[in-house]
Amino acid sequence: MAAPERIRLKGGNLLYWPNWLPEDQASDLFDSLHSQVSWQQDRIVIYGKEHPIPRLQCWYGDPDAAYSYSGLKLSPKPWLPELESVKNALEPLAKSSFNSVLVNLYRNGQDSNGWHADNEPELGLSPVIASVSLGATRRFRLRQIHDKTQTLSLDLPHGSLLVMEAGIQENWQHQLAKTAKPVGTRINLTYRFVNDTEVIN
Repeated sequence: MAAPERIRLKGGNLLYWPNWLPEDQASDLFDSLHSQVSWQQDRIVIYGKEHPIPRLQCWYGDPDAAYSYSGLKLSPKPWLPELESVKNALEPLAKSSFNSVLVNLYRNGQDSNGWHADNEPELGLSPVIASVSLGATRRFRLRQIHDKTQTLSLDLPHGSLLVMEAGIQENWQHQLAKTAKPVGTRINLTYRFVNDTEVIN
């Protein structure tokens, strides 16, 4: 396997494999997950108001890997074999263990994810997040929290892997913006380790 591109940012690094999965393997995984995942459109609270999230998603993981963000509480569904297989393959590369994954479905260019950091208390200090992209290429943007003029954009293609190493969530936000360009369906897997479920009990 080719070495990753290491992108050095203030406060943390990214590891990027643009062709982590062979195209045929990535396509098989996309098709399998698209049909098997229990997709749902959850609602989150933003500035005191409840809104449907602009994408479909589902939370999978170990039985005790519950997760909460923006007023939404997620209880994990049991691992699908495909999701667990990906987890086992990427853990040595990320040099981290994961016990859960948030699976997102972006149906078209109007599905999105706003500026945020994955810094919820149950993720602990300096979490490592591993993100696998399947399907249509979408642009992933980052901006420094304390200096929003410092930005980075990456196009994440089918079969790519991006690891946000320790320090990124404390110092950078990220988003997947809407686009008016015609784009196909994208599935994104973001693997995490939930180590403090007390906060949502």
